[in-house]
Amino acid sequence: MLRSFTIRTAKRDEMIDITSFVEETVRLSKVEEGMAVVYCSHTTAGITINENADPDVKRDMMRRFDETYPWEHPLDRHMEGNTAAHMKASTVGASQHVIIHEGRLLLGRWQGIYFCEYDGPRQRTVYIKVLEG
Repeated sequence: MLRSFTIRTAKRDEMIDITSFVEETVRLSKVEEGMAVVYCSHTTAGITINENADPDVKRDMMRRFDETYPWEHPLDRHMEGNTAAHMKASTVGASQHVIIHEGRLLLGRWQGIYFCEYDGPRQRTVYIKVLEG
């Protein structure tokens, strides 16, 4: 099963919890044992799994990414001026794989799946592929 959904981001940098959409996709697939692949087809956005209990984690991550990859750098040559967004997206990665066991995502107690925007606001597409086996 392949399913996609659209996200409209509101800020240049943000993390949006998409766990419920991935869980819904797994339920609709009726797969009991397998894998869910969550994929972002954009070069300035990514997918990560991280803590979803304390919102400070998201804020701290975004702050540290900004410290590591400042938006403006005198040596950046990319004409669009969004080199930092490309760096952040490459660091986070374009996809995550989650095991499906007994029809549910095998996530830790505090884990959530996040879409990470680094060059918003924009309209983005996320894909979920559910594989049986």
